[in-house]
Amino acid sequence: MSKLILHPEFKLYERKDKPLCTSLQVAETFEKRHDVVLRDIRFLDCSDDFRLHNFVESSYQNEQNKRQPMFYMTKDGFVFLVMGYRGKKAAAFKEAYIKRFNDYEQQIKNYIESREDFAPFTRAIQDSHEIPKSHHFSNEMNMINRIVLGMDAKHFKELHGLGEVQSIRPFLNQVQIRSIRKLQIEDIPLLYRGVSYGERKNALNLIYQQKILEG
Repeated sequence: MSKLILHPEFKLYERKDKPLCTSLQVAETFEKRHDVVLRDIRFLDCSDDFRLHNFVESSYQNEQNKRQPMFYMTKDGFVFLVMGYRGKKAAAFKEAYIKRFNDYEQQIKNYIESREDFAPFTRAIQDSHEIPKSHHFSNEMNMINRIVLGMDAKHFKELHGLGEVQSIRPFLNQVQIRSIRKLQIEDIPLLYRGVSYGERKNALNLIYQQKILEG
């Protein structure tokens, strides 16, 4: 299974740009024993193709340091599983979880768009220097991070206990990702025009304050 990221805001995992929850989360949320949830998943009356695309069997380490089975599931898998859980409380849990899935899907979409915009942004940085060096890219990105987040990537990781993750993007909220994406786009023509670092910083800060925050 590919690397999973647990988003601290949505409390959902991400794999291949898709949000996932676990059978453990379902058991806790719907106040069921985990072995009962595992049984429900294994006996779902769904096609093999649906099961293949929406449920991934895995394991976790319990308090006794023993490996125990669990499942990761997509939003469709979650909905298929819990549609049989009845009662007003269960209904409220379903609505809340589906909303969480939908919000995180939008978050991932914004992240993907930001990632796609990163290529022309990095080309602009590269083209603006005769001999591009790694710090040119990190300096430019951290200038934007400081405008939007109030800190650079290193301090954001430290503040949120993210360790040595390569990118902080999956851990930002939708507003932060959209703001960074817009400033990356605005920065490209400034870089090609040879605007100095200080002038770019002032210009982007003004754009952020006037167009993004107020807009």
